[in-house]
Amino acid sequence: MEWKKSYLDAVLVPLGFLICLGYHAWLWHKVRTQPLTTIIGTNAAGRRLWVSAIMKDNEKKNILAVQTLRNMIMGSTLMATTCILLSSGLAAVISSTYSVKKPLNDAVYGAHGEFMVALKYVTLLIIFLFSFVSHSLSIRFTNQVNFLINCPPDNLGVVGPDYVVELLERSFALNVVGNRLFYAAIPMLLWIVGPVLVLLCYVTMVPVLYNLDFVFAQPKGGKLGHFHDHDHEIGNGVLAV
Repeated sequence: MEWKKSYLDAVLVPLGFLICLGYHAWLWHKVRTQPLTTIIGTNAAGRRLWVSAIMKDNEKKNILAVQTLRNMIMGSTLMATTCILLSSGLAAVISSTYSVKKPLNDAVYGAHGEFMVALKYVTLLIIFLFSFVSHSLSIRFTNQVNFLINCPPDNLGVVGPDYVVELLERSFALNVVGNRLFYAAIPMLLWIVGPVLVLLCYVTMVPVLYNLDFVFAQPKGGKLGHFHDHDHEIGNGVLAV
């Protein structure tokens, strides 16, 4: 029976996904509690300083602000375009009458029936679609920042550096979510070959992401105590989506 052949898929794929999900839950906790130990929190602190400097001397730095935000929009647009193109390709494969599983039957470990093949492609399609939505929303917030960062001083204090920083952080948070979903699609893509590669890919991906997400350099003097209050302040403003 088909379910007897799918025990590897039922065990290894969820296990790999839980490993990745557990890492990102721990990363989120670190960003909220000790942001300056992470790249995300450190960059968020830098962006707050950047927005304050741009809006304080807007007449001289408005071109710099527009060019910087334009580069971010171009990156998000590229990722969104890639995701929607891959989604279109997967949708075409799913709706095709050609049985794509036949050439892989001898090479696939685990289940490779019609239902399992359809589940693999649908899972990939959903991941790419959510990544596309995240990048699209990131572009939306960045466009808002592009207008508001060049606003003249507001006597009512409605549009100020804090509000612009909040919009910018939402944009970057959605960008991070979209990128991580795109990364998560790589092991799911290997699921077409078999569930063993999914687990191996997730286990390999977590150490790589760890080295990219955390700051290992210590501040001058090697003391972290005087950074705790600043960590808490930044953590409250990071990932406010």
